[in-house]
Amino acid sequence: MRLWQQASEMAAQTPPERNRYVDFLRAASIVIVILGHWLMATVHYVDGGISSQHLFKLQPVTQWLTWMFQVMPVFFIVGGYSNAVSLESARRRAIGYADWLATRLYRLAVPVLALIFAWTAIAVIMRMFDVSPGSIQLASKAALIPTWFLAIYIMVVILTPLAYRFWKKFGFAFFWTLVAIAILMDLAFFSAQLRWPSWSSYFWVWLAIHNLGFAWRDGRMGRPGQLLMISALALCVLWLLVFYGPYPLAMVGSPDQTLSNTTPPKITLIALGIFQFGLLLAIENPMRRQLQNLRLWTVTVLVNSMIMSVYLWHITVMIVLIAVLFLSGGFGLGIEPVTLNWWLSRPLWMIVLLALLLPLSLLVSPLERLSRGSERPSLSPTRQVVGAAMICLGISLLALFGYGGGLLSWFDILPFALVVAGAVVSGMLPGFK
Repeated sequence: MRLWQQASEMAAQTPPERNRYVDFLRAASIVIVILGHWLMATVHYVDGGISSQHLFKLQPVTQWLTWMFQVMPVFFIVGGYSNAVSLESARRRAIGYADWLATRLYRLAVPVLALIFAWTAIAVIMRMFDVSPGSIQLASKAALIPTWFLAIYIMVVILTPLAYRFWKKFGFAFFWTLVAIAILMDLAFFSAQLRWPSWSSYFWVWLAIHNLGFAWRDGRMGRPGQLLMISALALCVLWLLVFYGPYPLAMVGSPDQTLSNTTPPKITLIALGIFQFGLLLAIENPMRRQLQNLRLWTVTVLVNSMIMSVYLWHITVMIVLIAVLFLSGGFGLGIEPVTLNWWLSRPLWMIVLLALLLPLSLLVSPLERLSRGSERPSLSPTRQVVGAAMICLGISLLALFGYGGGLLSWFDILPFALVVAGAVVSGMLPGFK
């Protein structure tokens, strides 16, 4: 109740010029991602052990769900809008790049560091109790999957002032240049069988999508009718790419481990983002009117106040629940996945997970509201960028490979050491300047 009251007070004090729809879409997109991850968990207790197969292999028709649940493009567009507002505010107040970047990095990196440190301790404890390295790797890799997008988002934030300058100078020509580079990377991937250059698409694809947030901020996305036409055109492009091109149907994950729309990113994500966002932006005006309702706006403020926490910890909560149910003899995990009973049990599954996630999120959410403190001098941009890059590389490796069995090998130590060293270099850890 106290938290609701605080959120209500914050909601009542919202400046009239704030675009509340931006906050609503941020909250909604993260909630949809969480529900999608929970839905895709096909854990089955059989013969005294745990079995887990890919949902898309068990029931291929479910790949269509990813066209709705893959909303990270929407999150990046919202991020572009918010970063543009933040940059404009910083320039009005004569705040330099170093101070602006320090504030943005602090809010993004500190909650991630907490999750990394927690799973490092969990991996060590699991190893002390003789849990197999394979099980430790499976659990830690799954739990750290949410960090992959933050790694690239942090790098996009670092590049935001430069990208925003290019946007202001070149407009949509800059956006289409990024799209063209992404297309070239896909051509190299599929036609020339050159796979390694396509990993650079983490920048081209997500920077292009992030740029659409700049366009939204500048009011250059068009009227509702135009937006619906753009959305329909993007849907046609996406359809052609998937059904007449080499791209898989699933927009996140894939039954084919060698081919995915997300690792590395493909131009299908740009088409999907434009399709989704054209629809969402077409209803911006009525949604902004709806968000004048204090109760709805308070819910939005409340979710945004812990948005990083619920996102980062939602899979950890699911892993802990699965472990507890397994140790209790497989209670609740005996229903065969993708059967009618399994689908009917999904709402209860999500309600239980939500009931477990909310208290944990309330406990750790103060981390994402910590302030650097105006008295702390900002480090040089070079140190911040180098440190942030080290953090991003470390968490990317952990998201890809997890821990292999506690801190007992260089393969485990290196990613963790990169994260810690990056946090020290960039000034994210208290006591280090």
